[in-house]
Amino acid sequence: MSFLRVWAPEAAKLEIEQLDRRLAMKRAEEGWWTSVEPVSFGVDYAFFIDGEGPWPDPRSASQPSGVHGPSRTVDHAVFRWSDQSWVAPTLDAAVIYELHVGTFTPVGTFTSTIERLDHLRDLGVTHVELMPVAEFPGDRGWGYDGVDLYAPHHSYGGPDGLKTLVDACHARGLGVILDVVYNHFGPAGNYWSRFGPYLTQHYKTPWGEAVNLDGAGSDHVRRYFCDNALIWLRAYHFDGLRLDAVHAIFDRSATHFLEQLATEVAALGRELGRNFVIIAESDLNDPRLVRPSEAGGYEIDAQWSDDFHHALHALLTGEREGYYRDFGKLDDLAKALQQAFVYDGRYSIYRNRRHGRSPTGLSGNRFICCTQNHDQVGNRARGDRLAHLVSPGRLKIAATMLLMSPFVPMLFQGEEWAASTPFQYFTGHEDPDLARAVSEGRKREFAEIAQDANAVPDPQSPGTFLSSKLDWSECSREPHRQMLEWYRELIALRRRTPALTNGRMEEVEIYFDEAKQWFVMWRDPITVAFNLSGDRQRIEYPGKAGARLIMASRAGIVVGKGAIELPPDSIAILTDC
Repeated sequence: MSFLRVWAPEAAKLEIEQLDRRLAMKRAEEGWWTSVEPVSFGVDYAFFIDGEGPWPDPRSASQPSGVHGPSRTVDHAVFRWSDQSWVAPTLDAAVIYELHVGTFTPVGTFTSTIERLDHLRDLGVTHVELMPVAEFPGDRGWGYDGVDLYAPHHSYGGPDGLKTLVDACHARGLGVILDVVYNHFGPAGNYWSRFGPYLTQHYKTPWGEAVNLDGAGSDHVRRYFCDNALIWLRAYHFDGLRLDAVHAIFDRSATHFLEQLATEVAALGRELGRNFVIIAESDLNDPRLVRPSEAGGYEIDAQWSDDFHHALHALLTGEREGYYRDFGKLDDLAKALQQAFVYDGRYSIYRNRRHGRSPTGLSGNRFICCTQNHDQVGNRARGDRLAHLVSPGRLKIAATMLLMSPFVPMLFQGEEWAASTPFQYFTGHEDPDLARAVSEGRKREFAEIAQDANAVPDPQSPGTFLSSKLDWSECSREPHRQMLEWYRELIALRRRTPALTNGRMEEVEIYFDEAKQWFVMWRDPITVAFNLSGDRQRIEYPGKAGARLIMASRAGIVVGKGAIELPPDSIAILTDC
């Protein structure tokens, strides 16, 4: 049993409804209210504020009936963990795998995910990154419109299901990172303004009102988000958090919210004797995120860096729409590999202004890079994967450049076998007006690109969700089996070659010919060379004598002294050892 507390600073009267009775709560300090009597665990309850309600608890640990239903108390102490000796792999040696629980398996739950963990372990993955699992509207969705941030989604399996999954990951040597959204709340089930000033009109995000991190009452709002982060790490044993779109977290305080969060997470790590990691997603190309506080930074452990993805994607696909307008040259890929940010204060045509700042002095291990992720796939009109856009040869080039890069690589579910299933944008909103608005908005967004707006999958259709589920039978069939083996060999090579995980971007040597479309990267003792032209090419570069071929994407690759011959759309890996 425990006493329930809720922050409602402007309420004159607050009641708790449980077991078909309504009980008054007593006011405490700084706008907090406390239940007069302790409440048993496993009990459903809701709040009435000044006679209006019932509304769920902003800090609800479980929402078994969804975002509009009552909250349920949870005793986190009763779960039996088996990971007492667990030590998470370090980030510098990590290979991260992003997955969406609802589409990763046919059943789409926390416990069904466990059935495929051996596949990830055998692939060489070190960390599983779960897309958001906090309670969101309906029974299907990406999770970025969550509202009950403390409650694991009921359709996935709730609190115990999530703990069981994390425990099973640890048993297989896999760390677990959770994607969390601290820049906005979803539109449905968002009752928090009834309780207090959680939101602000001073800023706007692309998804709705921004959270109040620097206005009146913001101390308790900041506490809400920091406590949320800490409970995922303490009660659910996560090894780290990925912070969604931190460029949409607005805070003019002297101590930025991100710095406060990083400081508190580090303190919890010292208390528990664990090394937690915080990863931020940002499109600002701002190294301040990962610099130490003494240098004016926020001390986040790593950040997503899109420039590598954009540079490689534009090269391989030829696409130049949107932000790909700023990319498309081998020179962009070379710059990305040698300093992470292509746009480091350079003028961006897409933005019509200068963008970014140089990350000089930072390790490549401070940057998470990918060739595919939920955004880059799912935010396309039809959820096309890279496998739908380029040849198998170019897919192997993409995989190789990622896994031989000086960054922390991240894979997206199914990428490793060139999954044929798309990953589309899907929702399960129960409010008919909201559902219609989402469906029509998606059609408008891609009207020109898709030409036929009706060809854009309807996010509200159950079929859109079902078509995004992985087909695991592909792993044992060609050409998927061959691609899976390529990924396994690349990851194994990365893990056994210390130079590939040292993050030293300044030691990356690159040679290329923009006109002939060949590219060579040397990371002692590994040389990677690819040919994007339509012709067979002999590439001469200042490599060491005696280099031998260890991986080739296709037959017909010939290695000579200081030169290599490559067929079209092929890549080779050599070693000087």
